[in-house]
Amino acid sequence: MTAFPRRAWERSGCDMSLTLRQVRYFVATAEIGQISQAAIHLNISQSAVTTAIKELEAMLGVQLFVRSAQGMNLTDAGRHFLNRAYVIVRSVEDALNSPLPDYRASGVLRVAASYTVLGYFLPHHLQRMEHWHPDVTIEVFEQERQAIEQGLLDGQFDMAVVLTANLTHADIVSEILFNSERRLWLPSHHPLCERGAVSLADVAQEPYILLTVDEAEHSAMRYWEQAGQTPKVRLRTSSVEAVRSMVANGSGVAILSDLVHRPWSLEGKRIETLTVTDPVTPMSVGLAWHRERDFTPAMQAFRDYFHDAFLAPQQLSARR
Repeated sequence: MTAFPRRAWERSGCDMSLTLRQVRYFVATAEIGQISQAAIHLNISQSAVTTAIKELEAMLGVQLFVRSAQGMNLTDAGRHFLNRAYVIVRSVEDALNSPLPDYRASGVLRVAASYTVLGYFLPHHLQRMEHWHPDVTIEVFEQERQAIEQGLLDGQFDMAVVLTANLTHADIVSEILFNSERRLWLPSHHPLCERGAVSLADVAQEPYILLTVDEAEHSAMRYWEQAGQTPKVRLRTSSVEAVRSMVANGSGVAILSDLVHRPWSLEGKRIETLTVTDPVTPMSVGLAWHRERDFTPAMQAFRDYFHDAFLAPQQLSARR
């Protein structure tokens, strides 16, 4: 584990304190990989980004980036601090954007979730729910889609957070919270990176890493078949992290959603994304429950939380 030297700026005689501006500029640079593009994204000058990063490095007493002609690559310390920075930014956004509930619910809530939802979306929101509704005990169960549907029908689960496009049973009501766009993942410096967008015909020429978990292969083949193309599959895997590493190491490309994208692999190699010009269905995440189920106060609090977090009033609609 990387440990940052404490009060490194004091040893240098500087009077500095961490600011949200510095953290935001650092995150943008880490995700985009170039100071010039980060500045454009932030609508500020390049010098402001450079200064913020230098201030952070002086404050922490470590080098956060390795600068090269190709851009800004995170050091081990930089990758460690990026995780801290995400927590800082998210906490501030929560404080500014999260309305407090106007009632106090209680009871036990049994929630089922699929692998992708539980691994890349739900934990942060469970933490917030526990903070807002401390008298609600949430029990979480990771299950495949078929087991989730059966559990909702049998009363084993109260609600579920799922990939709504996979649901099949007519007695399961679903409500989409958000759509996560699917894009092409490819290693840094791949020839396709020079393009602004690619077609599935372009992608079909590349070795392809196909994710299978949460019926991802079935979802993918729908848009491949619609485009009249076939991916040149090199590897099928149920692990998102395996896809990430294979792509970052140059073993192939993949099309996955923004929800599971991270700009760096576990090995510290950068992963770029490109828009696909052919129709590619986004990944829809939402709530699900049995059509005939009467809502308990805990269920209503859970639904209200996600409504407040993701849905404007005019967007509230359930598939029945």
